[in-house]
Amino acid sequence: MKGLAKLARGHGNVGLMDAADPTAIPGHVVIEVAACGVCGTDIHIHDDEFPTVPPVIMGHELAGVVTEVGKGVTRCGPGDRVTSETYFHVCGWCDHCRDGRANLCAERKSIGSGVNGAFARYVLVPAQNVHALPDGSSLEAGALTEPLACCVHAVEMTKVEPSDVAVISGPGAIGLLTLQVVRAAGATTVVLGTSADEHRLAVARRLGADHTLNVDEIDPTAMVRDMTGGYGADIVFECSGAARSAATCLDLVRRRGRYAQIGLFGKPISWDLEQVCYKELAVSGSNATVPSAWRKALALMRNGKVDTAALISDRYALEDWRQAFDVFAARSGLKTLLDPRA
Repeated sequence: MKGLAKLARGHGNVGLMDAADPTAIPGHVVIEVAACGVCGTDIHIHDDEFPTVPPVIMGHELAGVVTEVGKGVTRCGPGDRVTSETYFHVCGWCDHCRDGRANLCAERKSIGSGVNGAFARYVLVPAQNVHALPDGSSLEAGALTEPLACCVHAVEMTKVEPSDVAVISGPGAIGLLTLQVVRAAGATTVVLGTSADEHRLAVARRLGADHTLNVDEIDPTAMVRDMTGGYGADIVFECSGAARSAATCLDLVRRRGRYAQIGLFGKPISWDLEQVCYKELAVSGSNATVPSAWRKALALMRNGKVDTAALISDRYALEDWRQAFDVFAARSGLKTLLDPRA
């Protein structure tokens, strides 16, 4: 099969390579990939800003159909429509694994970076990672379960309340998924973007954002203060991985408020850490997913609280990966999918 792979460390060094079709080993399943999302992590891998073990097939936001199961697998079978968690290997014994936080295991190897991922026709995953897609969910929509679970995990850590005013900065796919999760928790939502995000802000409004704002045209400070009696936002979610956005979020959050970092910057940034002290902020960062986030993400999809399909803007064959990556970098769409079957 053909796979889109990180071929060697260094900037770039991404291309199609031939790989053997995987076969099911005990405790694992083979999935025929119907759709795999292009993620910011994939761009960081391309730019050599994220650790990999090349040559390795990239891609981790997937949905597809089970084609083969290994010995001992009983929870799914050929023909099942599924998505999958991303951790291929964790130690199982460290404090983090035993606390249900395998995302923090020092020995973690994930599909798409540590082992072959889903930018290929087939992918091998541990059976315990597989989840059946909700009835009525398309395979394309199911490919966004993983980024949704990442957003759920971030929101879990912040304990959003119905009385909160929540600012979501960065209306990309992660920001718009976070918007929907925060709305489901009952908070009042403010989505911030730039002039390049006008089409994304329009999607945010269609998805129910209470307020949207182009920060290139209007300073959000006055509006947020007016909404909160001068105090500022109860919680801010930085979803863009942009230094300017992080600074804006720090300005907008109230004293004793909560700052949640979801976006990845790919490099160190300058950030006024003294404000964390002066405002007595609770700052959280979230890394990938935990099992509870997957359960909640699938429930949100099942009950219609989150619409992942609304974020899909572009679809490309594996051979057209450069165009797909360019669309992502240009921010001209929302969620771009690769279809290895095309």
